[in-house]
Parts: sequence; structure tokens; C-alpha cells
Amino acid sequence: MRMLCIDGGGIRGVLPIAVLRELEKETGCMIGEKFDLIAGTSTGSIIGASIALDKSMEDILGYYETYGEKIFKRQAKVGLMKSVYSDEDLRMLLKEAFGELVLSDVKKPLLIPAVDLTHGKPYIHRSHNIESEHDDRSIPLWDAVLSSCSAPVYFPPNNVNSRYLSVDGGLWANNPSLVCVTEAIHFFNKSLADIEILSLGTGKQKIQFTHHEKYWGLRHWMPLQLPSVKAKPKLLDLALNLSSESVSYHTQLLLGEKYLRINEELENEISFDEVSCMDELVQLGKNLFHRHRSDILNFLN
Repeated sequence: MRMLCIDGGGIRGVLPIAVLRELEKETGCMIGEKFDLIAGTSTGSIIGASIALDKSMEDILGYYETYGEKIFKRQAKVGLMKSVYSDEDLRMLLKEAFGELVLSDVKKPLLIPAVDLTHGKPYIHRSHNIESEHDDRSIPLWDAVLSSCSAPVYFPPNNVNSRYLSVDGGLWANNPSLVCVTEAIHFFNKSLADIEILSLGTGKQKIQFTHHEKYWGLRHWMPLQLPSVKAKPKLLDLALNLSSESVSYHTQLLLGEKYLRINEELENEISFDEVSCMDELVQLGKNLFHRHRSDILNFLN
């Protein structure tokens, strides 16, 4: 069972989009044709849901370029009294991309990790039926994706059908590779030998904290950018990065050569909301594909 996993990372999702765009050019076919199951968290859920619907990566990149600055337009500097960003434009993007489709309309198996904030539990939105009383495949696709994208402090929680609040799946599965392993074994009755995963990261962050600080408070975990006096999501970026790399390590131990992780070291910190870095990320993704071209093509063959 061959699966594609895409990390969360906000605007850094442009990096895996660029990798997949080059792959589409190379193979001459849609990405979804190469995989049995797609999984994506946060920004990866936007990409993953698009792949499951056979949308081209060129089109998805266009969505990011059109909506990026609108989505990450601040309504608060720090987020003490209200979320840093409104989810209005993000909601508009997702509704435009996915229309009125519900999860059950998606024919390709799709996994979207989120968090049920009301009950304090991890949650997975699925397009495929596993006969579980907890799964609701009647939820609009855009709603499931929005749930996975709602990073705490930066976006408000998503109210799902007035039943529960949901936030970013990156809090527990920023790299959804282990979610895929569990799904394949538990619900598709596969063994580890049957599982193949191509995992795409959104860039390895070099997030540094000085050891000279004596007192640690909010200004250290979310430092202010001057002169704009905006808080950088340094703690959130650190948490997402650690989550992704630890999952990658454990999945590699489980699957060995059947797990191909494609990611890129970032020279500088690129926060998940730094829209100005999109062109840089596109070029990084293009270079990353061509550097690992033979590995990726061998994996698919």
C-alpha cells in the first residue's frame, strides 16, 4: 500500500507543492494516480485534499499565491485578546477549492488529522468508511481541512457543526506518517512489509534560542519583530518541527527503505506566516525534487 504524507507548516506548504509540481511534469500524470492513500496535516491537508480530487499542483500553487497575503493579514499583533489572524479568507479559499463536497464524496482514501478541542482528543477526518461510530463522513471537505489548519492563537478554533471545536492537527501529527502506518495496519489489514510511504516536509527549521537569557517569558518564546512589533510564532514553529522530525525518525525505523522522507534544511528561520518567502520556497522545492529525482522515481516504480 503506497501512501503520500504531507507535513503541516503554513505558507511553507509551498515547498512540497513545488516538489509535487515537478513530479507531475516528470511523470505526465496527476499525483493521486501514484498513491493508494493520501494524508496531510494543516497546510498539508489543503494539498492532500486537492491531490485526492485530482487538482493539479500548478492550480494549488496559484491558490497559495492568490490567498497567501490575505490569509496572513494580521488583525492582532500578539494574539492576547483575539487570534492573530481571522479565518475568513482561509475559509473562503477552502470553499472555493472544494465547493460543497463532503468527505464521503472523496473517492481516494484521505486522512486529515485534527484535534477535538472540546473533548481534548486527537481526531482523524477520513474520506473512506471504516464503520466507526465516531466518524462523520457528512462533514464538508472544506470544514475538515479548516479544522486541521486552525493553529492555536494564530487562528480561532473551527466550530464543526456546532458540536465541537477543532484546532490544528499539527499539535499531535504534524507529520502524518505514523497515522498512515496505523491506518494501514488497523483498518486496511496490511503488514509493515506492505506499507510504502513518501513523506514530504515543509523545511527543517533552524530555530535557535540564546543560552544567555536568565528569565524566560512570553517575549522569549514569541519574540517581537521590530519595528512592526509583531510576535513571531517561534514556539509553534519549534513544536511543529520537533513533531515532524521525531515521527520521521520512528517511521524510518519501522519501514526502513520503504519510507522515503524528502525535506530541506532551511538556511534561515521561515515562520509559517512569512508570505514574502514564497518565491524562495518554490525554488527550494524545485531544487529539492531534482536533487532527489532518482530516489523519488525509483520509489514510485
